[in-house]
Amino acid sequence: MPHLVENLKIACATQRSISHLCRAIDINRQQFNRYINGQTRPSPHNLARIANYFDIDTDDFGLAPRLFRERLRKSVLGVNEGSELLKAFPGNLTALRRHIGYFQTYHRSPSWPGMVVCSCSRVIEQGGLVHVKSMERLRDPGNGIQQFSKYVGLAAFYRNRIFITERVVGPNSMLSQTILLPFDQYQRVYLRGTTMGISWRRENLPYASRMIWRHVGVEPDLRELLARCGPLPLSSRQLPPTVRSFLADPSAEVYAVPAEY
Repeated sequence: MPHLVENLKIACATQRSISHLCRAIDINRQQFNRYINGQTRPSPHNLARIANYFDIDTDDFGLAPRLFRERLRKSVLGVNEGSELLKAFPGNLTALRRHIGYFQTYHRSPSWPGMVVCSCSRVIEQGGLVHVKSMERLRDPGNGIQQFSKYVGLAAFYRNRIFITERVVGPNSMLSQTILLPFDQYQRVYLRGTTMGISWRRENLPYASRMIWRHVGVEPDLRELLARCGPLPLSSRQLPPTVRSFLADPSAEVYAVPAEY
């Protein structure tokens, strides 16, 4: 494979760091450095592990670099490159990388009037795209309700806005969309914006409401993060003051489409 080293470098450039890639593949960093420096070649087993991570074939590393880039992009998108929608992701990848990590998210929902729905999300770069994975845990012992939902999606960055499209994992899949507004480089904890989705307790009516994300780091206590999820009253001490102020404002009223429409 005459282009192996160059193509490995091209693939690595789509990742946050080589250390991050090595951890994900479970390959020793020093050993991987010898691969990209051309000092040694990966064994067939390790090359297969690297190719599997990027969702390509091992033979693809033998392609000319221009063709390899096209193959890698097709793999990342998972569809024909003519898809105009998926060409929008990830937009400005450098700017989006500043927001990699875990978030506690908060929004208002018509399913829980007067409450704030607290969930958690992870923003992670993989294969040249920025993926979003979210979890929502809703419990209402009084009505015997216990719901656990998972979402997967993609994020894009354009003109200082983060655009997120997610779908519910499972047989009753639905889509949600969120637009967040980052502030300057010195304030990266809170991302304020708007989300649009479907209420699950009110005839699946579409609605839109304010949403705010709070960055909690790249390696938080996941049990603690998940334990904080659920519907909370606006007066709850679990809500950070910035979150309460943003969602309690009179102009933050949830907009839902009436059923008669």
